[in-house]
Amino acid sequence: MSSDRADRLEGVDDAETAGDGVPEIDDGRYLYCLVRADAGDSLETTGVDGEPVSVVVEDGIGAVVHACDGIYDSADLTQVRRWLVRHQTVVDEAGEAFGTPIPFQFDTILRGDDEGVREWLREEADTLERALSGLANHWEYRVEVVEIDPISDAELVDRDEQLQALESKIDDAGEGTAYLLEKQFDKRLTELRAGRRESMTTDLKTRLDEQAREVHTLERSPTASLADDVTEAAGDGRDGETLCRLTILAHEDDETAIGSILDDVAATDGLEIRFTGPWPPYTFAPELGGDDEPADLDPNQQ
Repeated sequence: MSSDRADRLEGVDDAETAGDGVPEIDDGRYLYCLVRADAGDSLETTGVDGEPVSVVVEDGIGAVVHACDGIYDSADLTQVRRWLVRHQTVVDEAGEAFGTPIPFQFDTILRGDDEGVREWLREEADTLERALSGLANHWEYRVEVVEIDPISDAELVDRDEQLQALESKIDDAGEGTAYLLEKQFDKRLTELRAGRRESMTTDLKTRLDEQAREVHTLERSPTASLADDVTEAAGDGRDGETLCRLTILAHEDDETAIGSILDDVAATDGLEIRFTGPWPPYTFAPELGGDDEPADLDPNQQ
């Protein structure tokens, strides 16, 4: 994307700023997502801060936007969360109305009016067309495997000869030696628990790879990103130890097959599957408007 085109598409981190550090935007369009749309299409919803949302269409590509004259910034975290959730809601509703959207991050703003948006859509038509085609009918799903009753240390000792040997040595050792042996004992326990998680994750990922287009392993603890904040909400406050978290990009026709795989895992005693989706492909959508070219979105990639 050429620099002048990219400059028109602003995020809060790189927009021009006034003396107080606040980006200057006299007339802009807050951009939620891109969708397939026809002239005259609309989306009946309200956006961030209650603003009316519209769909600006050019050559079959619609930008879901609302008019704005500044960024959304606040020290009030509750307010920021309301904005984030509303942003997410608009993207979700756009997906329901028009099919898989290409979501943009919170506070992405195009300088100019609706005609400026149309001009940007025309200039970036090839890139945007490739992004929409590549993700058509694909959605993101989140999977969390939780061990409701994690295996105890005693059970691991019963299963592992090395732990049994260390335990015996600790009983017979003096205080100093016992301390060092206990360190080895704890390290071995940690290794065994990590090995169980890795084995289960690898097995599940391998099975899901056969049905999904992409499967990525996430950190076991959710981050504070917008996508995680909303997509992980269903699992908040539940008991158990998370063994792995995966995010999946899959064609909507493969959802049943993926569900069957997860049902098999959930049938294992002591395990629970937390499955959310379909979500717009937040993790897998290309970044548009930055310095880098969008990721290659081969629709045949499986």
